[in-house]
Amino acid sequence: MKKGDLLELEITGYAFKGKGVAKIIKEVLSQNNGPQKFVLFVNGTYPGDKVIAQIGKVRKSYAEARVKEFIKKSDLRIEPSCKYFGTCGGCQQQDLLYEYQLKFKEEQVKDIFERIGGLKNFELLPIIPCNKVFYYRNKMEFSFERKRWLSGHEVSSMQEIKDKDFALGFHIPGFYDKVLDIDECFLQSELSNSILNFTRFFFKNRSISIYSTQNHEGFLRNLVIRQSENNNELMINLVTSEESERLFIEYANELTNQFPQISTIINNINLKKAQVAVGDYEKVYTGSGYINDCIGKWNFRISANSFFQTNTSQAEKLYVTAQEFARFNGGEIVYDLYSGAGTIPIFISENVKQIFGFESVEAAISDAKVNIELNNVKNFTPILTDLNKSFLPVIKNLSLPKPDVVITDPPRSGMNPKIVTDLLKLGPAKIIYISCNPSTQARDVKLLVEGGFELVKVCPVDMFPHTYHIENVALLIKK
Repeated sequence: MKKGDLLELEITGYAFKGKGVAKIIKEVLSQNNGPQKFVLFVNGTYPGDKVIAQIGKVRKSYAEARVKEFIKKSDLRIEPSCKYFGTCGGCQQQDLLYEYQLKFKEEQVKDIFERIGGLKNFELLPIIPCNKVFYYRNKMEFSFERKRWLSGHEVSSMQEIKDKDFALGFHIPGFYDKVLDIDECFLQSELSNSILNFTRFFFKNRSISIYSTQNHEGFLRNLVIRQSENNNELMINLVTSEESERLFIEYANELTNQFPQISTIINNINLKKAQVAVGDYEKVYTGSGYINDCIGKWNFRISANSFFQTNTSQAEKLYVTAQEFARFNGGEIVYDLYSGAGTIPIFISENVKQIFGFESVEAAISDAKVNIELNNVKNFTPILTDLNKSFLPVIKNLSLPKPDVVITDPPRSGMNPKIVTDLLKLGPAKIIYISCNPSTQARDVKLLVEGGFELVKVCPVDMFPHTYHIENVALLIKK
């Protein structure tokens, strides 16, 4: 088997990140003189598909392939709602029945923990589904780009393409400088789509320049729309490379006239070369500069660059699951690592004695202090801490009591090994590990188990329907 070969395959399984699995027996003998299993991963396929696939990357025990032709399509497939599906990278499995999206995500969590973590004797609870499979996001981030992604029809057309130099939408996977110009997305509200299209028309009609990462010139960088699910508040954050007060006032006035539902309009000015939708500073043109939302009965202030769970209703289910795993009795000292704006500590505050939140981002600490005041919480203390190194010195310097329970919710990269070592030294009775990346979570849990903890159970939560992303809650107890 070599790169470029064509094979007729039947897809029998489904792997992480949306790759169909076709297993064949390789015509070689292993050291045990038995047939060696060789796995083919085929992008964009589901169990039940029969395809002609072309081999790409080839390794010792597996190869990757892409579909050249469908012989028979799986019964699990449905017609995607979005016309951009397959080109836009936002949704990867919108053409898969939702019940099977859930089934495969649950199976993938089990597989990852068993294969990467070498963990077996734990309880896998059923995945918690999302009530809304469309329009569930409270935040969308769009990019401006000079190079609009051209369809195959446009490329092959002999006609001159007049609007190829202005795009507002999503980056094409694998292309940092190509953006798909979209006029609707099914992940945020229809109102969000209207604001997106208004913004495109406003700046395109005025021939306003777009920032380029090649020569670092141009004005427009990102449009970020945030909505509160429970308070009906709406934030528009336009990220630019510099200030232009006259232009921005005109934009803000026309935008609020068209959409009176808008609560606040902000201009983040990003002076960095990196293409990130976060400013070095901001100017508020309309409203207070923030919106408010609720998780359960708790209120949270959200600024332009605050971290807040992107699916509000599922966030409540996630936190309830973590609280049920902990089984608080009211007397616990709790450490919350990567505590952000304090959403988890505030959510559990009525059920524990004292919470200490450790967070690396200073702006998040500021948000947490505001949220403490909003909710009149007396037993939560946020602490600015570098979680890329040991935080035991911070505990010692502040003379903090040792924790009974540790809750950790790190970024996708997981916990720094030094933090894992710290947890082993602290030895709390329970660790609740929340993760948006089961692979790095399983890696860290393996280290904790090797250090004297037992993995009791895990529960996946579907925060992002139609995507590969899986949120997962794990309970570990000290042996």
